[in-house]
Amino acid sequence: MGPRGEGWVVLQAVLLILYAAAPKTGLVWTSPFPTIVGWCFVLAGTGLLVWSVLNLGSSLTPLPRPRPNGSLVTHGAYGFVRHPIYSAVIIGAAGLGLITENWLRLAITVLLVIFFDSKARVEERWLEEKYPNYAAYKTRVKKLIPWVY
Repeated sequence: MGPRGEGWVVLQAVLLILYAAAPKTGLVWTSPFPTIVGWCFVLAGTGLLVWSVLNLGSSLTPLPRPRPNGSLVTHGAYGFVRHPIYSAVIIGAAGLGLITENWLRLAITVLLVIFFDSKARVEERWLEEKYPNYAAYKTRVKKLIPWVY
């Protein structure tokens, strides 16, 4: 997958392109509730994404291997979940799938959950190598869903 995890970024791009290009499916809500929930998810995902990026600052990289000059961030969004950018993308994707009444987008969202969980697993090995206190951080903060997983 490359020395810094470049293959993960390519696979992520492919999944997001498939998501964006998903054709309209025959799913139709009989209630406005799923659409309202979808908008809440999109707004929450967008907010979490922005918060996470701001928290990372110069440590931000699309690659799973941490930057050589980066620092471990455990505050802000990273105090609630270890991979908030991944969580934000998943939440936003689920929301947009609900808003657009698209079961294919919802199915791809499930693939995104599996993908980001796997990518995070690889990333965490590198984070543990670089930051001695990462192991303790893992015991305090959940991976993708605050207080749950």
